[in-house]
Amino acid sequence: MATPSVRISEQSHRILRELAEQTGQTMADVLEKALDAYRRKLFFEQFNAGYAALRAEPEAWAELESERKLWDATLMDGLDPEERWTEEGRSANPEPDTP
Repeated sequence: MATPSVRISEQSHRILRELAEQTGQTMADVLEKALDAYRRKLFFEQFNAGYAALRAEPEAWAELESERKLWDATLMDGLDPEERWTEEGRSANPEPDTP
């Protein structure tokens, strides 16, 4: 199977090699992680820009806030706020005393 290749500058290759040596990872792994971090950074920049644009529109922001208030009424709807569960999925609450 052929491996795709991408040309990078000598400086970028040097940095990639240094990071691989420092972390004990392959250069391909370091590059994948760097690309994933960059993708996430862009996602949140765009996400935040979208919220900023929404907030700049008072009518649209008020509509969003109104919808949030409707959904807030469903939080913990009918659930016991004292109920606790273990990581294994078992109830951590002691059984109530029964007469």
